[in-house]
Amino acid sequence: MVKTIDGARRTLLVQAYSFTDPRIIHAIGEAERRGVDVRVILDKENRQPRYTGATYLRNAGVPVRIDDKVAIAHNKVMVIDGETVVTGSFNFTKAAEEHNAENLVVLKDRALAARYAENWDEHRRHSEQP
Repeated sequence: MVKTIDGARRTLLVQAYSFTDPRIIHAIGEAERRGVDVRVILDKENRQPRYTGATYLRNAGVPVRIDDKVAIAHNKVMVIDGETVVTGSFNFTKAAEEHNAENLVVLKDRALAARYAENWDEHRRHSEQP
C-alpha cells in the first residue's frame, strides 16, 4: 500500500473508514509534501478529541473531511493520478496489514478511476470539515 501511495505524482483522493496505520498516514502526508494534491474523506469515527491520523494530515496541510451523512462511511478507496484505483476490504490499519484476512485490489484504468473520483466528489459535497 505504501509503495502505491509513494508512486502518486499529481493527485491522491482517499476515502477511509478505519484510519490508524501510521505508515499509511505518513505516506499520505509525504505525498502532500511532494506536491501531490491530496484530499481525504473519513468516517465520523475519526472525529476524535485526541490526536489521530486525521489530525496528523490536517497538520501536514491535507484537507480532511468527515462523511457523517451516512450511517457508516465504509469506503476503503484511493484514486491516484486519475488512473489508479486502490480498493477492497482492507482498512487502513496495522491490524489489516498484519493480522486480518483482507483483500486489496490495485486497478489501472482511467475510466474506472474517473467513476471512483466522481463518487469521491459526491461524498465530499455532503461531508464536513472537522
